[in-house]
Amino acid sequence: MVIYMKSLGTKLVYDTQNSLSERPPEQSHIPSLRNEYSVVSMFAGAGGLDLGMMGGFTYKNRRFPELPFKILAAYDSDQQCVDTYRNNIGSHIKRRDLTEIPAVEIPKADILIGGFPCQDFSSCGPKKGITTSRGRLYKSLISYMKEHSPMLVVGENVPHLARMNNGVVLKTIVDEMAAVGYNFKIWDLFAPDYGVPQNRRRLFLIGIRNDLCGNIRPPKATYKSKHRTIEWAIGDLEEVTDETIPNQSQYFKASRAKNGNGQGDETSIREKPGYTVRANAKSRVQFHYSLNRRLTVRELARLQTFPDDFVFSHSATKNVMQIGNAVPPMLAYKVANRILSFLSNRSNSS
Repeated sequence: MVIYMKSLGTKLVYDTQNSLSERPPEQSHIPSLRNEYSVVSMFAGAGGLDLGMMGGFTYKNRRFPELPFKILAAYDSDQQCVDTYRNNIGSHIKRRDLTEIPAVEIPKADILIGGFPCQDFSSCGPKKGITTSRGRLYKSLISYMKEHSPMLVVGENVPHLARMNNGVVLKTIVDEMAAVGYNFKIWDLFAPDYGVPQNRRRLFLIGIRNDLCGNIRPPKATYKSKHRTIEWAIGDLEEVTDETIPNQSQYFKASRAKNGNGQGDETSIREKPGYTVRANAKSRVQFHYSLNRRLTVRELARLQTFPDDFVFSHSATKNVMQIGNAVPPMLAYKVANRILSFLSNRSNSS
């Protein structure tokens, strides 16, 4: 389907997965498929996107095999996020402000990934967009792209980014990223359609270097008519009140708020996916569907598809912020598989 956006003066094409795409690049050449592809991760946070790219984790008794993506270096400015990442994923993460690191000092990699900070683009945030220094942090990705020309770039952010100023903010960001030699497409992915038991939607900005051929299609929405419910995700935790499963005893004991339009005070619905896990907790975490308490840190991690052996070792507030800011590893894994399929298909056809 083709749609014209008059406000942007741009012709946009939707594919069969309802993702927004530019016209495919001209055919050229991609290097032969290798046993391993290197990755650099920016704004890594607790590591949901990174874990999904790497694979090798178990969630709800399902094993997600390792993928041939090796993360050379990861960066985040928050020390507690760095600690969580290092304790659960690896020591290749560093606490650094990316605005202060010359791109030449960051390792050259085949793939660049980064969920650039979303607070200024979120529908429940300040909505200041690219007018703030935080809103312009996506430029760190561009600096790296200019210096190292990775084959592929994966950016991630909130869906409200596409609606800001009638789409102008998103177009500005994509145009700046494309200008350094990339073709971009935008995937608008609704997490429950991909097996994630949480009502969460995210944008993925997928960039392919101009000299590479082919078109990356979004993952197939195999759960579109059979969304997993919150009870499916956390029902087995109802009788667990200690730390036999990490973070299960950790939850806010606050009562329902008297103002704030009820945001975060919803009671979860047993037969539906959980509500979106918010990064700005402030004790406003949704309530359990049958127990008289708010959801635990582990239950929120389950909604985000973190494995049970992924431990969040800080305060409840900080842990919830880390979980809420993360990309669901299962969703990231599906994105990573599409990237791998693209690399494999292009190699086989070259």
